[in-house]
Amino acid sequence: MTRNNVNDSAAGNTACGASGSSRMTSRLQDTMIENSLRKIRHTLIFMSGKGGVGKSSMSANIAVALAQRKLRVGLMDVDLHGPSLAGMMGVEGLLEITGDRFAIPKPFNQNLGVVSMQSLMPEPDQAVIWQGPAKTGVIRQFIADVQWGELDFLIVDAPPGTGDEPLSVAQTVPDAKAVIVTTPQDVALSDVRKSIGFCRVVHLEILGLVENMGPFPCPCCGKRIEIFKHGGGEITALQMGIPFLGTVPFDPQVVEASDSGIPAFGGAAFASFSEAITRCVDRILGGLSDA
Repeated sequence: MTRNNVNDSAAGNTACGASGSSRMTSRLQDTMIENSLRKIRHTLIFMSGKGGVGKSSMSANIAVALAQRKLRVGLMDVDLHGPSLAGMMGVEGLLEITGDRFAIPKPFNQNLGVVSMQSLMPEPDQAVIWQGPAKTGVIRQFIADVQWGELDFLIVDAPPGTGDEPLSVAQTVPDAKAVIVTTPQDVALSDVRKSIGFCRVVHLEILGLVENMGPFPCPCCGKRIEIFKHGGGEITALQMGIPFLGTVPFDPQVVEASDSGIPAFGGAAFASFSEAITRCVDRILGGLSDA
């Protein structure tokens, strides 16, 4: 996999005989995807109904929490237009390519590797201007042409909404399961119901709902502070008949850590946050039959 491969996938093939060649390429890619997925026990796609709910922070920190349990984890950022995981995880530079043209995930630690569109773009501020088929092609490449190896978990961070990217993952990875992230305010909960409806239409099993930016203790006096009204995520999960994975408290220091490329989970300064993430991970593992 190279940057040219990605550009070719986006541009398409308009030469004579392209349709036959494309069919052969597609069949070969299907085989490569199947071979890659055989080595991955669980694929979890993190979704949200709207932006700004901390979905990428949740996927990054839950990936780190799983890796700290000695599980082998891959973290794949399919927010092609606004990739943020590379920055959050502190990985820099372009992906390295093997002699047989497979991309190597950027190592975060010995148990966790990261693949992001950002790691394929020579210019960090370069815009990606693609339509649906191009995005589907690149997501398929992220599975087929990346040397993921044996994984316990592939964590997929999708962009907000119910567009091409989550649909492509659902179609490419038939046994993927969704973790939906929301915040407690009404507008987020209204949108998250659309994400739940999307999962049901495309037969994507929902592992559960995480409520982010929940109540937290005031750093000065310890008084409980609620930025949004509390409990909307749990009520929505109950109403929609899906598991509730837990509430994660808002912490401004977590935002600062993410901006610095240091996931907060496990840090001494993030005890409440880490405890909440641990509970979510326990419930995720509890919802899987062979975790």
